[in-house]
Amino acid sequence: MRNAVIPFNRPPHTGAEDQYVLSAIRSPKLSGDGHYTLRCHQWFREQLGSPAALLTPSCTQALEMAALLIDLQPGDEVIMPSFTFVSTANAFVLRGARVVFVDIRPDTMNIDETLIEEAITPRTKAIVVVHYAGIACEMDTILDVGRRHRLSVIEDAAQGMMAHYKGRPLGTLGDLGTFSFHETKNYTSGGEGGLLIINDDRHLQRAEIIREKGTNRSQFFRGMVDKYSWVDLGSSYLPSEIQAAYLWGQLTVAGEINQNRLRSWNAYHQAFADLEAKSRLVRPTVPPTCTHNAHMYYIKAHDLDERSALLDHLKHAGVMAVFHYVPLHSAAAGLRFSRFHGTDRHTTRESERLLRLPLWYGLEDAARDQVIQAVLSFYR
Repeated sequence: MRNAVIPFNRPPHTGAEDQYVLSAIRSPKLSGDGHYTLRCHQWFREQLGSPAALLTPSCTQALEMAALLIDLQPGDEVIMPSFTFVSTANAFVLRGARVVFVDIRPDTMNIDETLIEEAITPRTKAIVVVHYAGIACEMDTILDVGRRHRLSVIEDAAQGMMAHYKGRPLGTLGDLGTFSFHETKNYTSGGEGGLLIINDDRHLQRAEIIREKGTNRSQFFRGMVDKYSWVDLGSSYLPSEIQAAYLWGQLTVAGEINQNRLRSWNAYHQAFADLEAKSRLVRPTVPPTCTHNAHMYYIKAHDLDERSALLDHLKHAGVMAVFHYVPLHSAAAGLRFSRFHGTDRHTTRESERLLRLPLWYGLEDAARDQVIQAVLSFYR
């Protein structure tokens, strides 16, 4: 009898969301900043210890807000890794910036902190770090570079909720941070969703204005002004109450979701230890300064050909594994809007080796074991 097909991902759903979504649907206010949005904001402020955390319809839009908040101008440069999702770059290119990519570390797949400083020019405005797989970049070094060169540091922590660097939550170390609540992430607000984390009080008032279509509407509702009007750049960056209600249901059991994912991650990690010891594959590296959130489990094959063969093998075994980002500097738009500083020693090679295994909240032991056995059988 053929094993059941194991999908790569399933959106997280605990059942706790249902009552809150129904309540939101029946409420007199469906647009943003209603009851559930405000509850989520309070939860994140308390959990993160940041001055403010504002829900957005997507992480992409949170990054767009960050680009506006640092007053990015045409011709400015922003340093980031090429191994990331297109939104990381697009949010800044939309403001007229030129993206400067630097190489990654092969152990964590994060930006190589030792290469950032040499990529800085008089036009550099910001450093954007991406915490790949919920494993933190080497933030002490990066923050020191940012301080010495007076650059904004923005954390694309789309994959980083519930992960930490030296005990501090990801998203709270730079000037601004962002989370994603897309259906592929550890927590979702019903398919799409994001969060802008504000770690500097100077950005708070303007962030509210940008988020409210460039108006001071938030101040009006707090009684600070007698009417609201158009005062700055902005757009419609408020999620609906249905999105917030779905997310609120997940936040009430956030610890349970995290522990469930860690259980699957740890089972994979243990199962492939012998193969790594024999240099047959490479497992994820978690530096001692980092506490990860089991956002994903990946392995690295020897090269692109071996990864392609492994993907085909897993598919025939009923396991839907996938590779991940194609480096942005090699894309058509990357050639137009960016440049790669230095040598691409690791970005392309490591991206061609990486393969992600199925991992989601509620992954059954039997399904996980089927994945493990399929990988092991390839290397026999």
